[in-house]
Amino acid sequence: MNTSLLAIFASSFFALSHSVLAAETPFAIAIHGGAGTIEKAKFTPEQEKAYRAKLTEAVEAGYKVLDQGGESLDAVTAAITVLEQSTYFNAGRGAVYTYDGSHELDASIMDGRNREAGAVAGVKHVESPISLARLVMDNSVHVMLSGQGAEEFAKEQGVELIENNLFDTEFRYKALLKAKQKLDKAKATSKEYQAAHKALPDSYKMGTVGAVALDKNGNLAAGTSTGGMTAKRYGRIGDAPVIGAGTFAENASCAVSATGHGEYFIRYNVASDICARVKYQNKTIEQAGDEVINKVLAPIGGTGGVIIVDTKGNISLPFNTSGMYRASKSNTQATYVGIFNDE
Repeated sequence: MNTSLLAIFASSFFALSHSVLAAETPFAIAIHGGAGTIEKAKFTPEQEKAYRAKLTEAVEAGYKVLDQGGESLDAVTAAITVLEQSTYFNAGRGAVYTYDGSHELDASIMDGRNREAGAVAGVKHVESPISLARLVMDNSVHVMLSGQGAEEFAKEQGVELIENNLFDTEFRYKALLKAKQKLDKAKATSKEYQAAHKALPDSYKMGTVGAVALDKNGNLAAGTSTGGMTAKRYGRIGDAPVIGAGTFAENASCAVSATGHGEYFIRYNVASDICARVKYQNKTIEQAGDEVINKVLAPIGGTGGVIIVDTKGNISLPFNTSGMYRASKSNTQATYVGIFNDE
C-alpha cells in the first residue's frame, strides 16, 4: 500500500473514530432567562436583537466549557453568571424590587453525580448568588443558607460584599411603583396585603434565570438564580433556591431549571417531579415536561416553564406562557435562541 493510500486510510479512520466518539459522548446545555407575558409587539427590533445576543452569549459561554471537556457544574455557573450580570433578566443586576424598595436574591445549584446541592436565599449584598450557592455546596456542610448568615459565610469564603443599590435599575423601579399602585387599588376593597397581592398580574410574580447541562463525562447539573417577585414582602422565597422545586439534577434521570410563579412550583415539586417521571415511568423529557407544565400546573393557574436535558443530550424547553427567554446548544444541535411561543 503506497503512502498516499495510507494517508487516506488514516484520515478516514480518524474521521470515523471522531464521529463515533461524538455519538457516544453527547454534551449539551440549555438556558432560560424567565417565562411570562412576553409579547413580540412590545419589543423594538433593537431590544429583541439585544435580548437574543445576551442569550446567545450565555449559552455559548456554557457550551465552551463543555466543548473543552469541562464539567457541567462549571458550564451551568458560567452561563448563569452571564445572565446575572445583565440587567435584562430578573437575577443579579436585573433583580426586581421588594415592596420596601430593596433587592433580595436567591439561587441554587445541584450536581447530578451525587445529588449534592447548594442554595442561598434572601441575600442582599452578593453580586453573583449562583457562585455563592456553588460555594455552599462545595465548602459547607449545609444545603441552604439565608440572609445575614449566608453573607457571613460569603465573607469567610473571600466573597466581597457589595452595596444593595448595585442592583438598582430604573425600569425595575417603575415596575415596583406600578405594582404598588395595583396593590393599593386592590387593598381599597380587600383591606389586606395578602388578598391584594393575588390581584397582581403574573408578570409581577415571575422572572428567573437558569441553566442545565450534560458534560462529556455523562454528568448532569442544574442551576437557577432570581431576584424573586416584584413587591414581595416578609422575606418571601420562591422556588429558585428550593431543591426539587426550581432546581434538580440526577444522572439517573435528567436536569431541570424552572421559571414561573414560584409558589406553584414549590407546592408541586416541579423540577424533581419531571425527573421522577423520566426515572420511574420511563418517559422522555418531552413527555414528562409537557405533563407537568401543561397538564398539572396549567389547569390550576400555575404559569411558567422549565428547561430540561437528559443523559443522552436531549433537550426540552416547555412553557405555558406567551414566551420564555431560552437558548440551547449541543454537540449535535446548532445554537438555538427563542423568546416567543411561536418559534
